[in-house]
Amino acid sequence: MSGTLSIGDLSRATGVKPTTIRFYEGEGLLSPPGRTEGGHRVYARAHLDRLGFIRHARELGFAMEDIRELLRLADAAPDAPCEGADAIARRHLAGVRERLARLRSLEAELERMTDCHNGRLAECRVIEVLADAEHGHCVDPTHRGDAARG
Repeated sequence: MSGTLSIGDLSRATGVKPTTIRFYEGEGLLSPPGRTEGGHRVYARAHLDRLGFIRHARELGFAMEDIRELLRLADAAPDAPCEGADAIARRHLAGVRERLARLRSLEAELERMTDCHNGRLAECRVIEVLADAEHGHCVDPTHRGDAARG
């Protein structure tokens, strides 16, 4: 890499759209870049590295607030213990595990629901299950009796 990058170069190097790069700047996740005499943004290696960090964290599903905190921790004291970063990652992992459990439950319910061999809509298991507003046909107890959830 040369000493500086345009926003287009930075975008191509990281796979992050220029509008997203400007958004991250506006949110304070990326420091303001230098400017040419013509007013064009000029990015340094530090911007490339930081944007790579942000993109990777987003790909792993970290919330913007968590990314902001991880960056703050890394910027404040790189030699400090990593317990704060670890706590953020563990909290995120717990959330991922909860979503996976809900998805497994959803998968099982859909498999059961689509095991329909009646041949007629009047006897179709899919229609029967979806028409049951009280979720009485659902195997997953978290679905039962919560018709207001939608």
